[in-house]
Amino acid sequence: MPLHPSGPDDATGLIGAYGQTMQALLDLGQSMRDADFDRPTDCPGWTVKDIYSHVVGVEAHLSGAPAPQVRLPDYAYLTRPAQQLMEPMVEVRRGTPGPDVVEELGLVVQERLAILYGANLDLDSDFRGVFGVGPLRETLGMRVMDLWTHEQDVREALGRPGNLDSPGAAVTMERFERAVPMIVAKRAGVAPGDTVIFDITGPVVGRIGVRVEEVDGSARGVPLFTGEAHSPSETEGRTTTITLSTQAFARRAAGRRGVDDVHWTAQGDEATARRVLDALAMTL
Repeated sequence: MPLHPSGPDDATGLIGAYGQTMQALLDLGQSMRDADFDRPTDCPGWTVKDIYSHVVGVEAHLSGAPAPQVRLPDYAYLTRPAQQLMEPMVEVRRGTPGPDVVEELGLVVQERLAILYGANLDLDSDFRGVFGVGPLRETLGMRVMDLWTHEQDVREALGRPGNLDSPGAAVTMERFERAVPMIVAKRAGVAPGDTVIFDITGPVVGRIGVRVEEVDGSARGVPLFTGEAHSPSETEGRTTTITLSTQAFARRAAGRRGVDDVHWTAQGDEATARRVLDALAMTL
């Protein structure tokens, strides 16, 4: 069963998912009290305001603003090169009040949407993303995934769940789905012949299935439930089904929650389920 609702299949829909996710972030930011901006989030070292500073910094950069020149303190949570790259956008706004950062984001979003809607783009059009120029379906799809994940970071910090059946949620879940075969076969080391199924209960609902096969001496994850015919496996092993909600899957896949911090159940081999969930974190 494919994921439902599905992500947009044209440029207008993808741009709409970007705009809707941004508007959700703006609505949250404009409804917060000052103290809310200081709440810690699941992103190491970052408060709610830092999330907004990060988002506005990236969006401004994608619109052509130069990278801020600022000396970073020796923050213990900066452990990866990508964090070192993004932190100046946050650091330069440390002294800016949260409402002002949200206001800045609103202005930058207007500029970004004007560019997107005015460029006559299709999904294969080259467009600038965080990691360079590529097809819009990839660069903007990745941006929507990042923005929706950060929206959920803010919602978790505020205790205000929502937007779990939105276009941004659908885009994010489909992008996570694409990585599951590699995670099951390579990271989790599920044995050839075995099958792992994620039963996603919603609000984005569906099944993500992978059968592991050995090809030229290497394990490969074969996606199931795609509508394509598959040759029967020479080795039929165990089937493990992991049931969890959209929120639980997305939090774990984003690396925001540990295996024991989200609710899930398993049918089949629980050790395999735990190993797959442990390997599931795709971002941080």
